[in-house]
Amino acid sequence: MDIKQLKYLIALDRTRHFGQAAAACHITQPTLSMRIRNLEEELFVSLMERGLGFDGFSAEGEGFVAWARGLVAAHDGLEAEAAICRGQMVGQLRVGMVPLASLNPMQLIKPLADKYPELQFSLLSMTSEQIIDGVSRNQLDLGICYLHHVDSQLFNVVWLPNTRMGLLHDKRHFQFADAIPGWETLASLPLGFLTKGMYYRESIEMSFKAKGLAPKYVFESDSTFQIIQAVQAGICCAIMPLNNGLEALSDNLDIRPIAETEVDSTLALIMRNKEPVSSLAEKCFTDAQVIFSERRPSATG
Repeated sequence: MDIKQLKYLIALDRTRHFGQAAAACHITQPTLSMRIRNLEEELFVSLMERGLGFDGFSAEGEGFVAWARGLVAAHDGLEAEAAICRGQMVGQLRVGMVPLASLNPMQLIKPLADKYPELQFSLLSMTSEQIIDGVSRNQLDLGICYLHHVDSQLFNVVWLPNTRMGLLHDKRHFQFADAIPGWETLASLPLGFLTKGMYYRESIEMSFKAKGLAPKYVFESDSTFQIIQAVQAGICCAIMPLNNGLEALSDNLDIRPIAETEVDSTLALIMRNKEPVSSLAEKCFTDAQVIFSERRPSATG
């Protein structure tokens, strides 16, 4: 067994296609198939369902893929750790972030990229629960998430500003006389939302319900980008966070603050506080504390 075999297996899990997995690993499809079969022979376990193409992993294979992800992450972390010991800040910083928050992630990524030009960044859109789990398992280096119902003592934490909401709209399709639209106005508008299960959407729905109102859903997606596309097309408006740079994407986009709107949970940057913690994560977390020092809210979580 070697680390390349595990990476091939993870690529197959990600693409669900032998040819695409081989291309992602820069090898031929027969080579990928042979190396995975060699792995099965070494383990005396069938990792996948056999068919004309990729028909999925066996139950044993699903469990093995989970272990493979942890091993590959540890291997990459060891390589990055060795590089840092040599005075090189290289490797990949893996950051999980909730899809909508009052924070432009480039406020963190750009200073780090300027300071460490050889560093690579992986920014993943995930739920708070997925981020907390990923950081605790060392599958993510840092996370930006809501810490509702979570023991913050398990992590090193930088508290971030509370997420406040605004009405994102395209000025070519919607015009508003009031500087701050009321909730009755919001309830009358066609709105686009994230799909159910995301904490940000749940918070918006609770805000409407608390005022005895029901929003008018016309569009939903698990992609923030697609919601913005729907706004630009005039299909809907969207309740989006302030201060995350959305309005800067186009001269036609505008976002207006909504009164009495805050996500009912504290946003935080987190890092695992139990060994092992990579030096890469620790250095970037220390830098993040400086970057966000002027933005830290007075309230504690």
